Amino acid sequence: VTRTASRPLAAGDISTFQSFVFLGGQLSLALCVLLCLNYYSIVLGAASLSLVITYPLMKRITYWPQLVLGLTFNWGALLGWSAIKGSCEWSVCLPLYLAGVMWTLVYDTIYAHQDKRDDIIIGVKSTALQFKEDTKQWLSGFSLAMLLSLCTAGMNCNQTFPYYSAVAAIGAHLAHQIYTLDIDKPEDCWKKFASNRTVGVLLFTGIVLGNL
Repeated sequence: VTRTASRPLAAGDISTFQSFVFLGGQLSLALCVLLCLNYYSIVLGAASLSLVITYPLMKRITYWPQLVLGLTFNWGALLGWSAIKGSCEWSVCLPLYLAGVMWTLVYDTIYAHQDKRDDIIIGVKSTALQFKEDTKQWLSGFSLAMLLSLCTAGMNCNQTFPYYSAVAAIGAHLAHQIYTLDIDKPEDCWKKFASNRTVGVLLFTGIVLGNL
């Protein structure tokens, strides 16, 4: 892929062995952190390993690797709750997790549109190639599901006005992001992908202010 050709491993700046050494160090640190948590969280964290291992293979198997990424990346919504509370309150954690998965499908589909031409050549699959010109409709559906899930999580843990104001602001941001997105311009896809930092800031702020 042209866009990522300058990355250290792809460019040959580091060897495969060196990358595995680095990976081993990262995994060892992660294990140390996990073992510091309560038993429920240790089991929950270990349960995510199958997703972590299989995700890198998904781009060769399915046009939905972004879904697997969402399931993997947002496991922290479950683990964070259990680490603090001792277990998961599923009426809150599941809709929060689902919201994260839907959000990942939005931003990583946009991200995938940057590389779709190269992906076709090398045989890599993605939701960008699956949705094609219908991408905006799919992104709109995922965004709606995300907002509904955030509202459900909020209602189930008695969130207040600042939280729902943040959810409304997120909805407006996503609507503008999708409406103005040009899926055939890699630079615009990157800009829209990067703008999802705003979604994270809004959600974090809403959760904090909603609990003051």
